Amino acid sequence: MFGLGTIVNTVAVIAGGMCGLLLKNGMKQRFQETIMQGLGLAVLFVGIAGAMTGMLNIVENHLDSAGSYVLVISMVLGAIIGEAVDIELRVQQFAAFLKKKVKSNDSRFVEGFVSTSLVICVGAMAVVGSLEDGLTGDASILISKAMMDFVIVMVFASALGIGTVFSAIPIFVYQGAITLCASFLVPYFTDTAISYLSFVGSVLIFAVGTNLCFKTKIKVGNLLPAIFIAMFLAFFI
Repeated sequence: MFGLGTIVNTVAVIAGGMCGLLLKNGMKQRFQETIMQGLGLAVLFVGIAGAMTGMLNIVENHLDSAGSYVLVISMVLGAIIGEAVDIELRVQQFAAFLKKKVKSNDSRFVEGFVSTSLVICVGAMAVVGSLEDGLTGDASILISKAMMDFVIVMVFASALGIGTVFSAIPIFVYQGAITLCASFLVPYFTDTAISYLSFVGSVLIFAVGTNLCFKTKIKVGNLLPAIFIAMFLAFFI
């Protein structure tokens, strides 16, 4: 079935969010705070692992770093573009619109929506899986991602509330668009481009973890163009 992977992934995000809300409603505040800290640490190390995989290589029995210039250029240009458009503000406005529509009084609705959407959308599996689904009808990668996203969103929802459930919207639009346009996009998603996307995306995931864990105010949304700049650089490096 065409687009099955995106449909399964979207349903998994909604189901994970609902399960997380059931857990949240039965938890005392101190449990929620500790889960939030643990979640922040987990996201930090997921980001670190992904970034190190992209930046470190074993060369003649020693570690060699690579891709630093790609990261710097991507982040600088991505920040300029993202800040000019103010992506973070647009995403927050959309989250606030959703909050108003569902008449939610959850004070962490916007934070939950933005943080969860960034973590589950930024990554190579979303791109590669959507391309496979669109080109061959093979949804296995996205179904595997769906199982991981179920757990991720469940934990996020238990700490950040109902806003996390609505991250199903961006995942459906993002992965669905790639699936629909797969035949056109596949020449541009080379192995190198996907590798760069993955490791720069992992740095952004680390930033999400920093915001969750240490209450920093890194505008991760305004840095999102960095992953596309990294893919663009793959054609010249």
